[in-house]
Amino acid sequence: MANFFTDNPDLLHHLNHPMMRKIVELKERNFADAENFDYAPLNFEDAMDNYTRVLEVVGDICANIIAENAESVDHEGASCSDGRAHYASATVDNLKACRQAGLMGMAMPRRFGGLNFPITPYIMAADIVSRADTGFENLWGLQDCAETLYEFGSEDQRARFIPRVCEGETMSMDLTEPDAGSDLQSVMLRATQKEDGTWVLNGVKRFITNGDSDIHLVLARSEEGTKDGRGLSMFIYDKRNGGVTVRRIENKMGIKGSPTCELVYKNAPAELCGSRRMGLIKYVMALMNGARLGIAAQSVGCSEIAYREALAYAKDRRQFGKAIIEFPAVAEMIAVIKAKLDASRTLLYECARYVDLYKAYEDIARERTLTPDERKECKQYNRLADALTPMAKGLGSEYCNQNAYDCIQIHGGSGFMKDYACERLYRDARITSIYEGTTQLQVVAAIRHVTTGTYKALIDSYAATEVRPELQAIKDRLAALTEKYVAAVEHVSAVEDSAYADFMARRLVEMAGNLVMSYLLLLDANRDAKFEKSLTVYVNLAAAEISRHAEFINTFDPAQLPNYLQH
Repeated sequence: MANFFTDNPDLLHHLNHPMMRKIVELKERNFADAENFDYAPLNFEDAMDNYTRVLEVVGDICANIIAENAESVDHEGASCSDGRAHYASATVDNLKACRQAGLMGMAMPRRFGGLNFPITPYIMAADIVSRADTGFENLWGLQDCAETLYEFGSEDQRARFIPRVCEGETMSMDLTEPDAGSDLQSVMLRATQKEDGTWVLNGVKRFITNGDSDIHLVLARSEEGTKDGRGLSMFIYDKRNGGVTVRRIENKMGIKGSPTCELVYKNAPAELCGSRRMGLIKYVMALMNGARLGIAAQSVGCSEIAYREALAYAKDRRQFGKAIIEFPAVAEMIAVIKAKLDASRTLLYECARYVDLYKAYEDIARERTLTPDERKECKQYNRLADALTPMAKGLGSEYCNQNAYDCIQIHGGSGFMKDYACERLYRDARITSIYEGTTQLQVVAAIRHVTTGTYKALIDSYAATEVRPELQAIKDRLAALTEKYVAAVEHVSAVEDSAYADFMARRLVEMAGNLVMSYLLLLDANRDAKFEKSLTVYVNLAAAEISRHAEFINTFDPAQLPNYLQH
C-alpha cells in the first residue's frame, strides 16, 4: 500500500536532525511519563521510534483515504443549511479515520489524552496531510488551537476542553470580521459580562476557517469605549451552549472541503481565556504564530504534490518522439520546483525546532524556576522562532504558488482541465500566501530581524560549520552573497527614511531568506549527499535573486519613491 511518509526519505532526514535529542529530552522531562502511561517512551530512541510509527500511520491514512477522497471533496464541497455548516461526505470519512487512529491532539500532554508530540513531528504530519488534501489540513491542523488553550487557559479549562480535542472534536479561531481583516485592532464583536460574572458574545465574524467547529477561540471587545487592541480579550465558546449560527459559507476558489464561515453571535455564552485586555496583545499573537507555522507546512505539502505531479507527467508525456522531461526547458522547471520545495522544507523544520525548544522551556517554567542558562536559551530560541516563522510562512507560501503554477505549465493544456490533480492543486495553493497574514504582512513581521541583525547572526552561525571539501566552493560563494546582503542592509539603513525602508523591506527579507535557505540546504547536503543537486540549483537561484535585489537597492534614487507610492 502507498504511504506518504515512507515514500519520502526527505522527511526522515529532517526528523533525525541532531537537534532532536535536545528537543525530546526537554519535552519528555527525563521520560517520567513512562511510569504512568504505557505508551510513553522510555528513552530518546524509544521516542524517535514512536514518532516514526505514528507518522507511518499518518502516511498510510493520507495516501489511502484522504488523498483518494480529495477529488470528491473538492467536487462536493461544504454546504450550509439551517444555520449550520456541513462537511462533504468524504471529509466526514477523513475525520473519522483520523479520530480512530488517535491523530487529534497530537501535541497535547498525555494527561489530557494527547501524544505529547514535539512541534517538529506534529508539523511533519501537517506536511503529509497537506500533500494528501491541502484543504483538509485546515480542519485537521486547527487542533493546534489547543496549544493556545493549553498555554493561556486555566487548569480547569484545560481539563474540560483539551481532552475533547484529543478525542476528535474540532476547533476554530474566530478573529476576523467584515471590517477587521488584517487589522485585528478594529475587532468590534462585543463581550459583555453579566451580573453573575459570566460572559456573552454578540456580533459577526467573517472568513472563519472551520467556523462551525466544536470549540472556538474568539477575539472580542471586552472593554466598553475602547477602539484599539488594548480593549480586546480572548474567549472560549463551546458549540454545545448554542448562540452562534452560520449565516453562510464562502464560495471559494479552492480548499473547498474547508468551510469558511460567516458567524452570527447572539448572546452566545463564553468563558474568558487568560486575562482581560491581553487577547490581541499576547494570545492572538501566539495563536497566529502557530497558525503561520501550520500554513508553512501546508505550503510545503502542496509543493510536494506539485513536484510529484509535474515529474510523473513529464516522464509519461511524449512529444516529438521523446518524453518531455528530456527537453532542457522542462527538466529545468522540475529541478527548480524540487529546489524550492527542499529549500522551503528545510526552513520549515528549522523553524519548528526552535519553536519546540522555546516552548519546552516555557512549559518547564510552569513547573519550576528556570536556571539563568535556561532562561537565556529560552529567550534565544524564542527570538529565532519569531524570526523564522514569518519567513517560513511568507517565502514558503510564495514558493508553493510558484510550484503549483509551474506544475500546470508542465502539463500544458491538460493542466487547465479538471482531469488532472494539478488544476485543483493550483486553486488550493493560492490562498496560502493570503490567509493568516499576507506575504506583505510577513515582511512587516520579518524586517525587524533584518535591522536588528537576527538573520545575520543566524547566517554567521551556519557559516561557522565545517563542510565536506566538495561543498566548500558553494560555501565560499554564499559568503560572497552574504557580503552583498550586508551591504544592502547598510545602504538602506543609511538613508534614514522610514517610507524608503518600508519600500525596500521585501527585498531585504527575501535576500535574508535566500541566504538562510541556501545555508540550510548546504548543511543538509553536508549530512546527506542526496541534497547536493537541490543545493546547487537553489544557490544559483538565490545568487540571481540576491544580485538583482542588491542592484536595485544600490541604484535606486530615493527621489523616485513618489512615483511608486503616489497614485
